[in-house]
Amino acid sequence: MSKFTKRSKRVASIATVLVAASVAAVSLGGAANATTAKASPTPTASAKPTIVLVHGAWADSASFGSIGYRLRHDGYTVRDFANPLRSLSGDAADLNSFLKVETSGPVVLVGHSYGGAVITEAATSDPQVKGLVYVDAFAPDEGESVLSLAATASTGDPSAAFDQVPYTGAPTGDAELYLKKDAFDAELANGLPKTEQEELYARQEPVTLSALSEKATTPAWKTIPSWYVAGTKDQSIPIALQEKMATRAHSHLTTVPSGHLSMLQFPGTITGVIEQAASGKH
Repeated sequence: MSKFTKRSKRVASIATVLVAASVAAVSLGGAANATTAKASPTPTASAKPTIVLVHGAWADSASFGSIGYRLRHDGYTVRDFANPLRSLSGDAADLNSFLKVETSGPVVLVGHSYGGAVITEAATSDPQVKGLVYVDAFAPDEGESVLSLAATASTGDPSAAFDQVPYTGAPTGDAELYLKKDAFDAELANGLPKTEQEELYARQEPVTLSALSEKATTPAWKTIPSWYVAGTKDQSIPIALQEKMATRAHSHLTTVPSGHLSMLQFPGTITGVIEQAASGKH
């Protein structure tokens, strides 16, 4: 979930960063090993679904730590998916394989930020997915990417906000994106204590440029009920864009006065929304 010393303008929003990065974007394919079937005893009507938490870019599974603890305390089985952050289709296929092998019975998928795009792409491949929960997340329609959605809300100068790091086997023009400290604090971790910002910055998981530019093909929110938690102070995905995505998905919308990592600022509220999704309540 410090200031620049050599610039006069405010740091750009991550939305702008993503748009600037799109110049070198490449779409990667992905494939999952779907040969292993679930061990799936027939659940009873009252069985609680398994909650699968999917982190976003520049974060890791620990960002859902407090929520996972609360859900387990309330009797839910909770699994964290280690999002590869390599390609939308590949990440979605890996999530689908994870669901087939590691879960049984009904599932609720929870996605943060880029993780929202991943659950959107993956969920229709598994009939056991009964609900989607978006937390400050992208919920793309067919033909949209994280970059194209970000473009609708981009402002400012992105030149100093991130580093592009080559990685082994990268397609031409692709790279891992790491947020610089000032951009991380101002746009991703705004509203959190400085010490927590520093810890999260040190742990950030990079996302590839190609993952952010790849277009969605099978938007699950068109057929699966969804819930959306939007941070009104989010500097990564503006509240207007979050509300637009939630409205077109017919999501049950909850707003909280937080930045982009609302699960760290309002874990109780988000846990409550997840449990609403698990029970099918509005």
